[in-house]
Amino acid sequence: MKEYIEERAAAIANYLIESNATVRQTAKKFGISKSTVHKDIVERLPQINPALAAQARVVLDVNKSERHIRGGMATREKYLLHGGHR
Repeated sequence: MKEYIEERAAAIANYLIESNATVRQTAKKFGISKSTVHKDIVERLPQINPALAAQARVVLDVNKSERHIRGGMATREKYLLHGGHR
């Protein structure tokens, strides 16, 4: 694996853990796709740093379990701000 990919995977994991960010927020921060974030955490990082990968995976799993709540909140805000019509 190329060194810059290993460094990016570790940087992504640290950012995810420290800021409790979503995959979408992390992808935007690093200027990469959501699928690249996911692949770095789930496939690449365990080969490089299994302990860091495990910590990052916990954040991913928590975010995944809460995403329906965030989606509902975003919809609620949209309807409150725009009166339900767009």
